[in-house]
Amino acid sequence: MSPLILYLAHLAVLAYALVGGVFLAFSDFIMRSLAQTDGVDTMQAINREVFHWAFMVLFLGLAPVSLLIAAYGAIGVGHGPGTVMVLAGLIYFVGCFGVTVAFNVPMNEALAGMDASEKTTGDYWTRTYLPRWTFWNTVRTVACGLSAALLLFSLVWEAQSQGF
Repeated sequence: MSPLILYLAHLAVLAYALVGGVFLAFSDFIMRSLAQTDGVDTMQAINREVFHWAFMVLFLGLAPVSLLIAAYGAIGVGHGPGTVMVLAGLIYFVGCFGVTVAFNVPMNEALAGMDASEKTTGDYWTRTYLPRWTFWNTVRTVACGLSAALLLFSLVWEAQSQGF
């Protein structure tokens, strides 16, 4: 395996786990806490603050890295470990990045344009945003954790097949 890809894959395992941990916190207790309070203003603030560099570098950077890992797994490794690498990369790309773009971001944008003091906003928040956003966030959490585990497994499998 290429040393550059090997180091990149190791960093990706850590990054998948870190991003998944952020999503886990939201699905596990942050959204429940916001549901118990008047959380619309807070969630609007969170959605504005998420665009700072640390999280976005990991989240956005993992999209092309995941495709590179999937391609390398298919072309450069092949068979068992390569197939698992392909799965790891595609699961992150579709299950985390794709879900974010298709579901979570549109709901965040809709919430951002609402006035927290209006009744329609409260209805959207409790009936639509909280259950749907949390469901799709949980999908992202599982995708990140699964990608981290699969990529780590593929690296160990490939190392063992190389005699390390």
